[in-house]
Amino acid sequence: MSSTITSSLKKWQKKKLCSLFNNANFSLLFKASVHGYHSTTFHQKCNYQGPTVIVAYNKSGYVFGAFISKNYGQTNQNVVDDKAFLFSFNDKEIKEDPLRVFSGNPQYAFTDSGPNFSSLVFLYNNTANVYSNPASPYNFDPQRMHGNDLQLTECEVYRVEDCGGLLEKPWRNVQWNSETKEALLSTISGWKPSVSSVKQARILLVGPVGAGKSSFFNSVNSVFKGYVSIQANTGTAGTSLTTRFRTYYIKPGSDVSHVPFTMCDSMGLEEGLNSGLDVEDFANILKGHIQDKYQFNPSMPIQPDSPHFRKSPGLKDKIHCVVYVIDTSKVKLLSDKMFEKFAVFRKKTNQLGVPQLVLLTQVDEACPLVAEDLKNVYQSHYINRMVQEVSTRLGVSLSAVIPVKNYYQELEIDPQTDILLLNAVVQILRAAEGYFDDFYNPEEKSE
Repeated sequence: MSSTITSSLKKWQKKKLCSLFNNANFSLLFKASVHGYHSTTFHQKCNYQGPTVIVAYNKSGYVFGAFISKNYGQTNQNVVDDKAFLFSFNDKEIKEDPLRVFSGNPQYAFTDSGPNFSSLVFLYNNTANVYSNPASPYNFDPQRMHGNDLQLTECEVYRVEDCGGLLEKPWRNVQWNSETKEALLSTISGWKPSVSSVKQARILLVGPVGAGKSSFFNSVNSVFKGYVSIQANTGTAGTSLTTRFRTYYIKPGSDVSHVPFTMCDSMGLEEGLNSGLDVEDFANILKGHIQDKYQFNPSMPIQPDSPHFRKSPGLKDKIHCVVYVIDTSKVKLLSDKMFEKFAVFRKKTNQLGVPQLVLLTQVDEACPLVAEDLKNVYQSHYINRMVQEVSTRLGVSLSAVIPVKNYYQELEIDPQTDILLLNAVVQILRAAEGYFDDFYNPEEKSE
């Protein structure tokens, strides 16, 4: 499923690729180890996607491929493309510039019936092999291009999108200093629900498989602990790793005496019927009926006679804010079916009067300028475009869409990442405040 496939590019390889495209962004469309080395699937995933780059890997440590600025379209025609080129780099020459070879005759840049560049043909005979014949239109040294190793370990196709550089002014103002972090921590630890019977806001994280829900909890937990911590199960499995309803508490640390929220993690959203989180289960979570560690059954929602069904939940058991989690680098890959599923969940949440926000994770993966410096997050044209697209597609206001970066490979916490994460928590608590306002009674005011 498109929402769960991940890139095989290592950090240094992605940097090399970026150097060929002046800070472009890469959206993964096709991965042969997942979709198969077959031209039919290749066309289903890659036709009419605009500029794309094929990235092939072999055991000899070569990463090589081809860029086209026109569409694949299965017309069996030769396509004129003066921007098309072949490229290569390898792990023995990390410091060298990548090899780039343009067509000697742009009239014959490629044949759009497949990844066919005459001199190099990928997915050759629907196998993990490349046909190589360094002659017109692309002349190259085969040793330099692929080390004479034509057996592939992986083949991927990415859409190449212009990041659009940086805006003149940030579209949200954030002070990136230690005072900001202290102020955010102080705001969070001083926050109390305006209803005395509730001590902590309950936040429900919802989103597609692999979007970073569990990682978001782990990351927020890490900020409070002062080091990178893993409590919730995370990974890149094809189906939801979270199969139980979980309530996660954060222990107060040295900087914060009180953590006024808990986070609830649920099964991932999946496109198909009887797969992923069921809307009835979702409604029961919002109403406070489902208890911690309930094992989801996608083909049948929870029944009132289940031992995990709380028959008369109080206000403290209900969900006070729903947070949809979406991977920024996969926004373009989310299917219409997935957006339809979001619409069903959003409607149910509205009916129950629960505030909703959207977190866009992996901002550094989505935009190389943000990967370079996280402080660029609110100046990045690309992140701004993704925020606007999610706002439109989900029908939420722009102010309800918050970009964040989770901790996923770091070993130590980082002040900028902390500020983005804490800022998201403050926005979530403000949204939850709106929920409690409906129950506010001045005679019952919290101490």
